[in-house]
Amino acid sequence: MSLEPGSNDHEASLARSTERSREIEAEIAKDPSKFRILTGDRPTGHLHIGHYFGSLQNRVRLASLGIDTMILIADYQVITDRDGVGPIKERVYSLLTDYLAVGLDPAHATFFTHSSVPALNQLMLPFLSIVTDAELRRNPTVKTELDDTGGRPMSGLLLTYPVHQAADILFCKANLVPVGKDQLPHLEQARVIARRFDERYGRADASRPVFPEPDALLSASGTVLGLDGQKMSKSKGNTIELRMTADETAKLIKRAVTDSDRHISYDPANRPEVSNLVNVAALALGRTPEDVADELGDAGGGGLKKLVTESLNEYFAPIRARRAELEADPGYLRQVLADGNARANAIADQTLSEVRAAMQMDY
Repeated sequence: MSLEPGSNDHEASLARSTERSREIEAEIAKDPSKFRILTGDRPTGHLHIGHYFGSLQNRVRLASLGIDTMILIADYQVITDRDGVGPIKERVYSLLTDYLAVGLDPAHATFFTHSSVPALNQLMLPFLSIVTDAELRRNPTVKTELDDTGGRPMSGLLLTYPVHQAADILFCKANLVPVGKDQLPHLEQARVIARRFDERYGRADASRPVFPEPDALLSASGTVLGLDGQKMSKSKGNTIELRMTADETAKLIKRAVTDSDRHISYDPANRPEVSNLVNVAALALGRTPEDVADELGDAGGGGLKKLVTESLNEYFAPIRARRAELEADPGYLRQVLADGNARANAIADQTLSEVRAAMQMDY
């Protein structure tokens, strides 16, 4: 598959990935032990409800099924487009606290940071030898990240961002990566690197390639927009963070954008702001947006915001309570991260040993 496909190729690729995701879900139901997942986030800010409904909820589901789940706190990727790391230690532990509060269990999930796993990052060297400058420059992930920098010059780390992501996936031999459809190109880069490594350098074990080609598991949830109707983003200040109180949540929702039509309907194309709030309430209530809109009827923007506030605060109350408990025990948080880093290092060291053997560099 091309890294920058035309529209027909893109649609065909998406159709294949969608069908494969359905097959994988069926396989998971039969034997979850066949899979290892890699997922994670950059510690550039605090997680919000868009992260929760878009990915965290699904991670909890998959890990609870017994799938070995590797969760990366991608601290090195903070500096792909920034001049410094900011309050990175606080943000790393904030991410970890959110992960644990929403229900990710260290018994099934391994939490680790880039900077703590040297062998993972060393894989960048052989991987960079099997991709071209042209491939990286036309990679949609690189283009999107560059557009978000506001026109600043591209750093070498940003240019090689997809290769670093490939190392994240392949170091632990993850064979499953939960993604949205816009993230398929970066997963394809990892698949390309896995194939090319085998073709160029061979295998440490003649019976199997060093790296499996990971599959995408497409997310079924739609996008949750920000309170202004735009893309939810930590940098835009239009989010409701998981760590916020009920009162903070209520104040933010009061400022959310709606429209002048008192009749509430779910019409994302023509009423994106109202429909987004309806969708948020539906997600928290476990109902369809259409049902929520029908029930609200002529309640207007005020009634809609009241329902969103009540449903979110009720849904997240136990998560916020658990989060407060975790924040009060920093020693436990440090231990969870230390244990995760130790396991990630053991896995990465073994993989690097196989890579060196395949490259005849094991001396």
